[in-house]
Amino acid sequence: MSNPSSAHDHIWINVDTQNLTLSVMKGLATQAVFDNIAIGRFGASKTRMMGDNRTPLGSFRIDRVKEPSRYYRFFGLDFPNREAADLALAENRITKETWQSIINAIETGRTPPQNTPLGGHLGIHGLGQGDHEVHGLYNWTNGCIALTNAQIDKLSKWLKPGVVVEIW
Repeated sequence: MSNPSSAHDHIWINVDTQNLTLSVMKGLATQAVFDNIAIGRFGASKTRMMGDNRTPLGSFRIDRVKEPSRYYRFFGLDFPNREAADLALAENRITKETWQSIINAIETGRTPPQNTPLGGHLGIHGLGQGDHEVHGLYNWTNGCIALTNAQIDKLSKWLKPGVVVEIW
């Protein structure tokens, strides 16, 4: 995959898990910044596993959109992707069979299996009926990136399948 910052005519999403911001980028130019996002309640990690409530670090793509959803709007990420699967296999966190099922889905253009030991059902979403006060004070998700419903309304014009999401 090419570096999204070199694709000057393409929109991509830059998620900063330290400063809790989500930026919409076009090449190196910032189009919009959303502050006070929430991530996984236990932070972010390259070695995310199901149930650890951490946001995966890396480069992903939006591969599905669910509107409406429990969280107002949901833009699913292609997690686990090849990078996450390769690392998990190398570290013996998944079996060769699980790795192969992930790779088979990727190679045939399907959403990777969401029920492996690496987890799944991750994306960018709104609050739904969630508590705005909790959202403003805590990282509360199971590994997703959450914004307020008003923020996701503004962001959604840029989010569509194929858009790169860099989480660091």
